[in-house]
Amino acid sequence: MTQRTAGADGRESTAPHTTLAERRRVVAATTIGTAIEWYDFFLYASVAGLVFNQLMFGPLGSGAATIVSFLTVGLSFLFRPLGAFLAGHFADRVGRRLVLMVTLFTMGAATALIGLLPTYDSIGVWAPVLLIVLRILQGVSAGGEWGSAVLLAVEHAPVHKRGLFGAGPQIGVPAGLLLSSGVLALMNVIAPGDAFMEWGWRIPFLFSILLVIVGFYIRRGVDESPVFEEISQRAEAGATNPVGSLFRRYLPLVIVGALVFAGNGTVGYMTTGGFIQNHATDPDGLAMERGAVLLAVTGSAATWMLFTLVAGWVSDHLGRRRTYIIGFLVQAVGAAALFPLVGTGNIWILFGVLVFLTVGLGLTYGQQSAMYAELFPASIRGSGVSITYAIGSILGGAFAPTIAAALVQGTGGTAAVTGYLVTATLVGLAAVLLLKDRTGIALGPDNEAEQATGHFVLGRSRDAT
Repeated sequence: MTQRTAGADGRESTAPHTTLAERRRVVAATTIGTAIEWYDFFLYASVAGLVFNQLMFGPLGSGAATIVSFLTVGLSFLFRPLGAFLAGHFADRVGRRLVLMVTLFTMGAATALIGLLPTYDSIGVWAPVLLIVLRILQGVSAGGEWGSAVLLAVEHAPVHKRGLFGAGPQIGVPAGLLLSSGVLALMNVIAPGDAFMEWGWRIPFLFSILLVIVGFYIRRGVDESPVFEEISQRAEAGATNPVGSLFRRYLPLVIVGALVFAGNGTVGYMTTGGFIQNHATDPDGLAMERGAVLLAVTGSAATWMLFTLVAGWVSDHLGRRRTYIIGFLVQAVGAAALFPLVGTGNIWILFGVLVFLTVGLGLTYGQQSAMYAELFPASIRGSGVSITYAIGSILGGAFAPTIAAALVQGTGGTAAVTGYLVTATLVGLAAVLLLKDRTGIALGPDNEAEQATGHFVLGRSRDAT
């Protein structure tokens, strides 16, 4: 059965019909599944600055150990494109749903094994080597997860609710941060002091086994994307080499789209990458209480979740581009205020500035699923969305904590970090201003010609065929 949906120009196109109940299942599955994936991913980042710098890289000395520990956080981002290339290719060739099941199990297995790893004192250099290998597997999985999740949500959505539906898997990211920070804060109470370093940090990693079982149960009953089903029913069955087509036809679009996410990710990874947690609790610095800092990060993740949802909903009414502009302006103020206020050493001020910052982060994040889906033609959309996101994560989030740590160590203060974050935000804003608003464009394969042109504000639209 098909239903009529309108494109950006008011024309109608046909798309397979999905019921309201199915759409709700898809949103629930992509949101919860993505939250589980990012719980695993962010858990490592949080523990990197609290535990791994001592237990896995301790012989390097405190300063170098912290930088190397954050390097392992960033290292996984270098392998996200591999996951994105593989997942994007197979999402365009065999479907979004199968890819999501594979990434879920890969991430869960790697995370659980980290919880079982011996420390440097037990097996020497093999401890950090095995840790890095498992972190790489997390990176491959994370690179493949996001694109398929957001397309499953957006391609099931009614045209006037793409932003709202697409905000579901986006909410999974701050939800993963909230869950990981919350579980770590709970373990800090259950296993305080030395007990946390001895065994308490391991429990959240092993908890991933239960979460993967929950994620599998939820995702197994979800139908494939209606857009992919429509493509697969045709003789051509999509592009034979979607990755090659993407880079041959849309490389400038990939770069600009990646810079949009980089503007958000650089700032977001101050908390999701564990830098704020390490900076605030450093015994040679602010020496704030670990549990209080983890609770502050957890609380700000709730704000991030809320405004991610708000951004998705607002973008359906104001457009993706206008919502991004508002968000980046708010984020710029938050980025400028972050470290000067964190430097006061007051936990309530820390919490307040993180809450304000996450308002901006949410407003530059909730609409991203819909915006990316509306950028690329149907036949290569899986590759376009996944690879653009992966490149953006390298340019933005990958080494942001490492760069911040090096700037603090090199300058003796945080002013350079503030400049770094504000600059990244303005780059994201500039990238958004280059793009036309394509809110509501028809997503089905019947509209490939429209989808292939008219991406940029300046210059003539070209036919990418």
